[in-house]
Amino acid sequence: MISSEQVKELRERTGAGIMDCKKALAEADGDMEKAVVILRERGLAKAAKKAGREAKEGIIDSYIHGGGRIGVLLEVNCETDFVARNDEFKSLVKDLAMQIAAANPKYIKREDVPAEIIENEKQILRTQAINEGKPEHVVDKIVEGRLEKFFEENCLLEQPFIKDPDRKVSQIIMEKIALLGENITVSRFVRFEKGEMDTASKV
Repeated sequence: MISSEQVKELRERTGAGIMDCKKALAEADGDMEKAVVILRERGLAKAAKKAGREAKEGIIDSYIHGGGRIGVLLEVNCETDFVARNDEFKSLVKDLAMQIAAANPKYIKREDVPAEIIENEKQILRTQAINEGKPEHVVDKIVEGRLEKFFEENCLLEQPFIKDPDRKVSQIIMEKIALLGENITVSRFVRFEKGEMDTASKV
C-alpha cells in the first residue's frame, strides 16, 4: 500500500503530479529511489517533445567570479514570462553562468563549431595518432573518439555539469524542461577573463 507520506515525499523530490507519483511508486513497489528514476525517465521523454518549441521569453543574467577576475553574461530562454520568473529557472540560469565561468566553453553546442575548426582538429588528432605509432586501420576510430572529447571540453551542452559531473549540462537542462513544462534554450553567452583579449563567446 502506497502511503500519502510517500507520495508527498516523491512530489517534493521530483515536482511531479500526485497521480504520476502514485503510479511511479506502485510500479516501483514502494521503492522511493526507483520511483524517482521512473519519473525522471518519463519526464525526460516528455521534455524531448517540448525541446523543439519556440522559446522567446527568459532572462539575461550575469555572474562574477574570483573577486572580479572572471565575468559571464548569459541569455537563457523559455516559452513564457511566468517560467522566466520561476525560482527553478533562475537557479538553472545561475548554474549555467557558473558552469561557463568554471569550464570555459567556446560554443553552446557541437553544431555551433565551424566546419573548418572541426576539420583542423581532425587533422591535428590524426597526426597525433600517427606520431604515437597507432596502426593506420584504427586511426580514424581514434580520431573520432578524441573529437568527442574535444566537443565535451568546448561545447557547453556537452560538458559534465560542475555540480554533478556524472551528468552533462544538456541533461540538467532537459530535467528542468521536464519539471517546468516548457522548452529551455541557451541563446548566447560571453565570458571575460581579466587580462585575456580572446574571450570565449557565442553571441
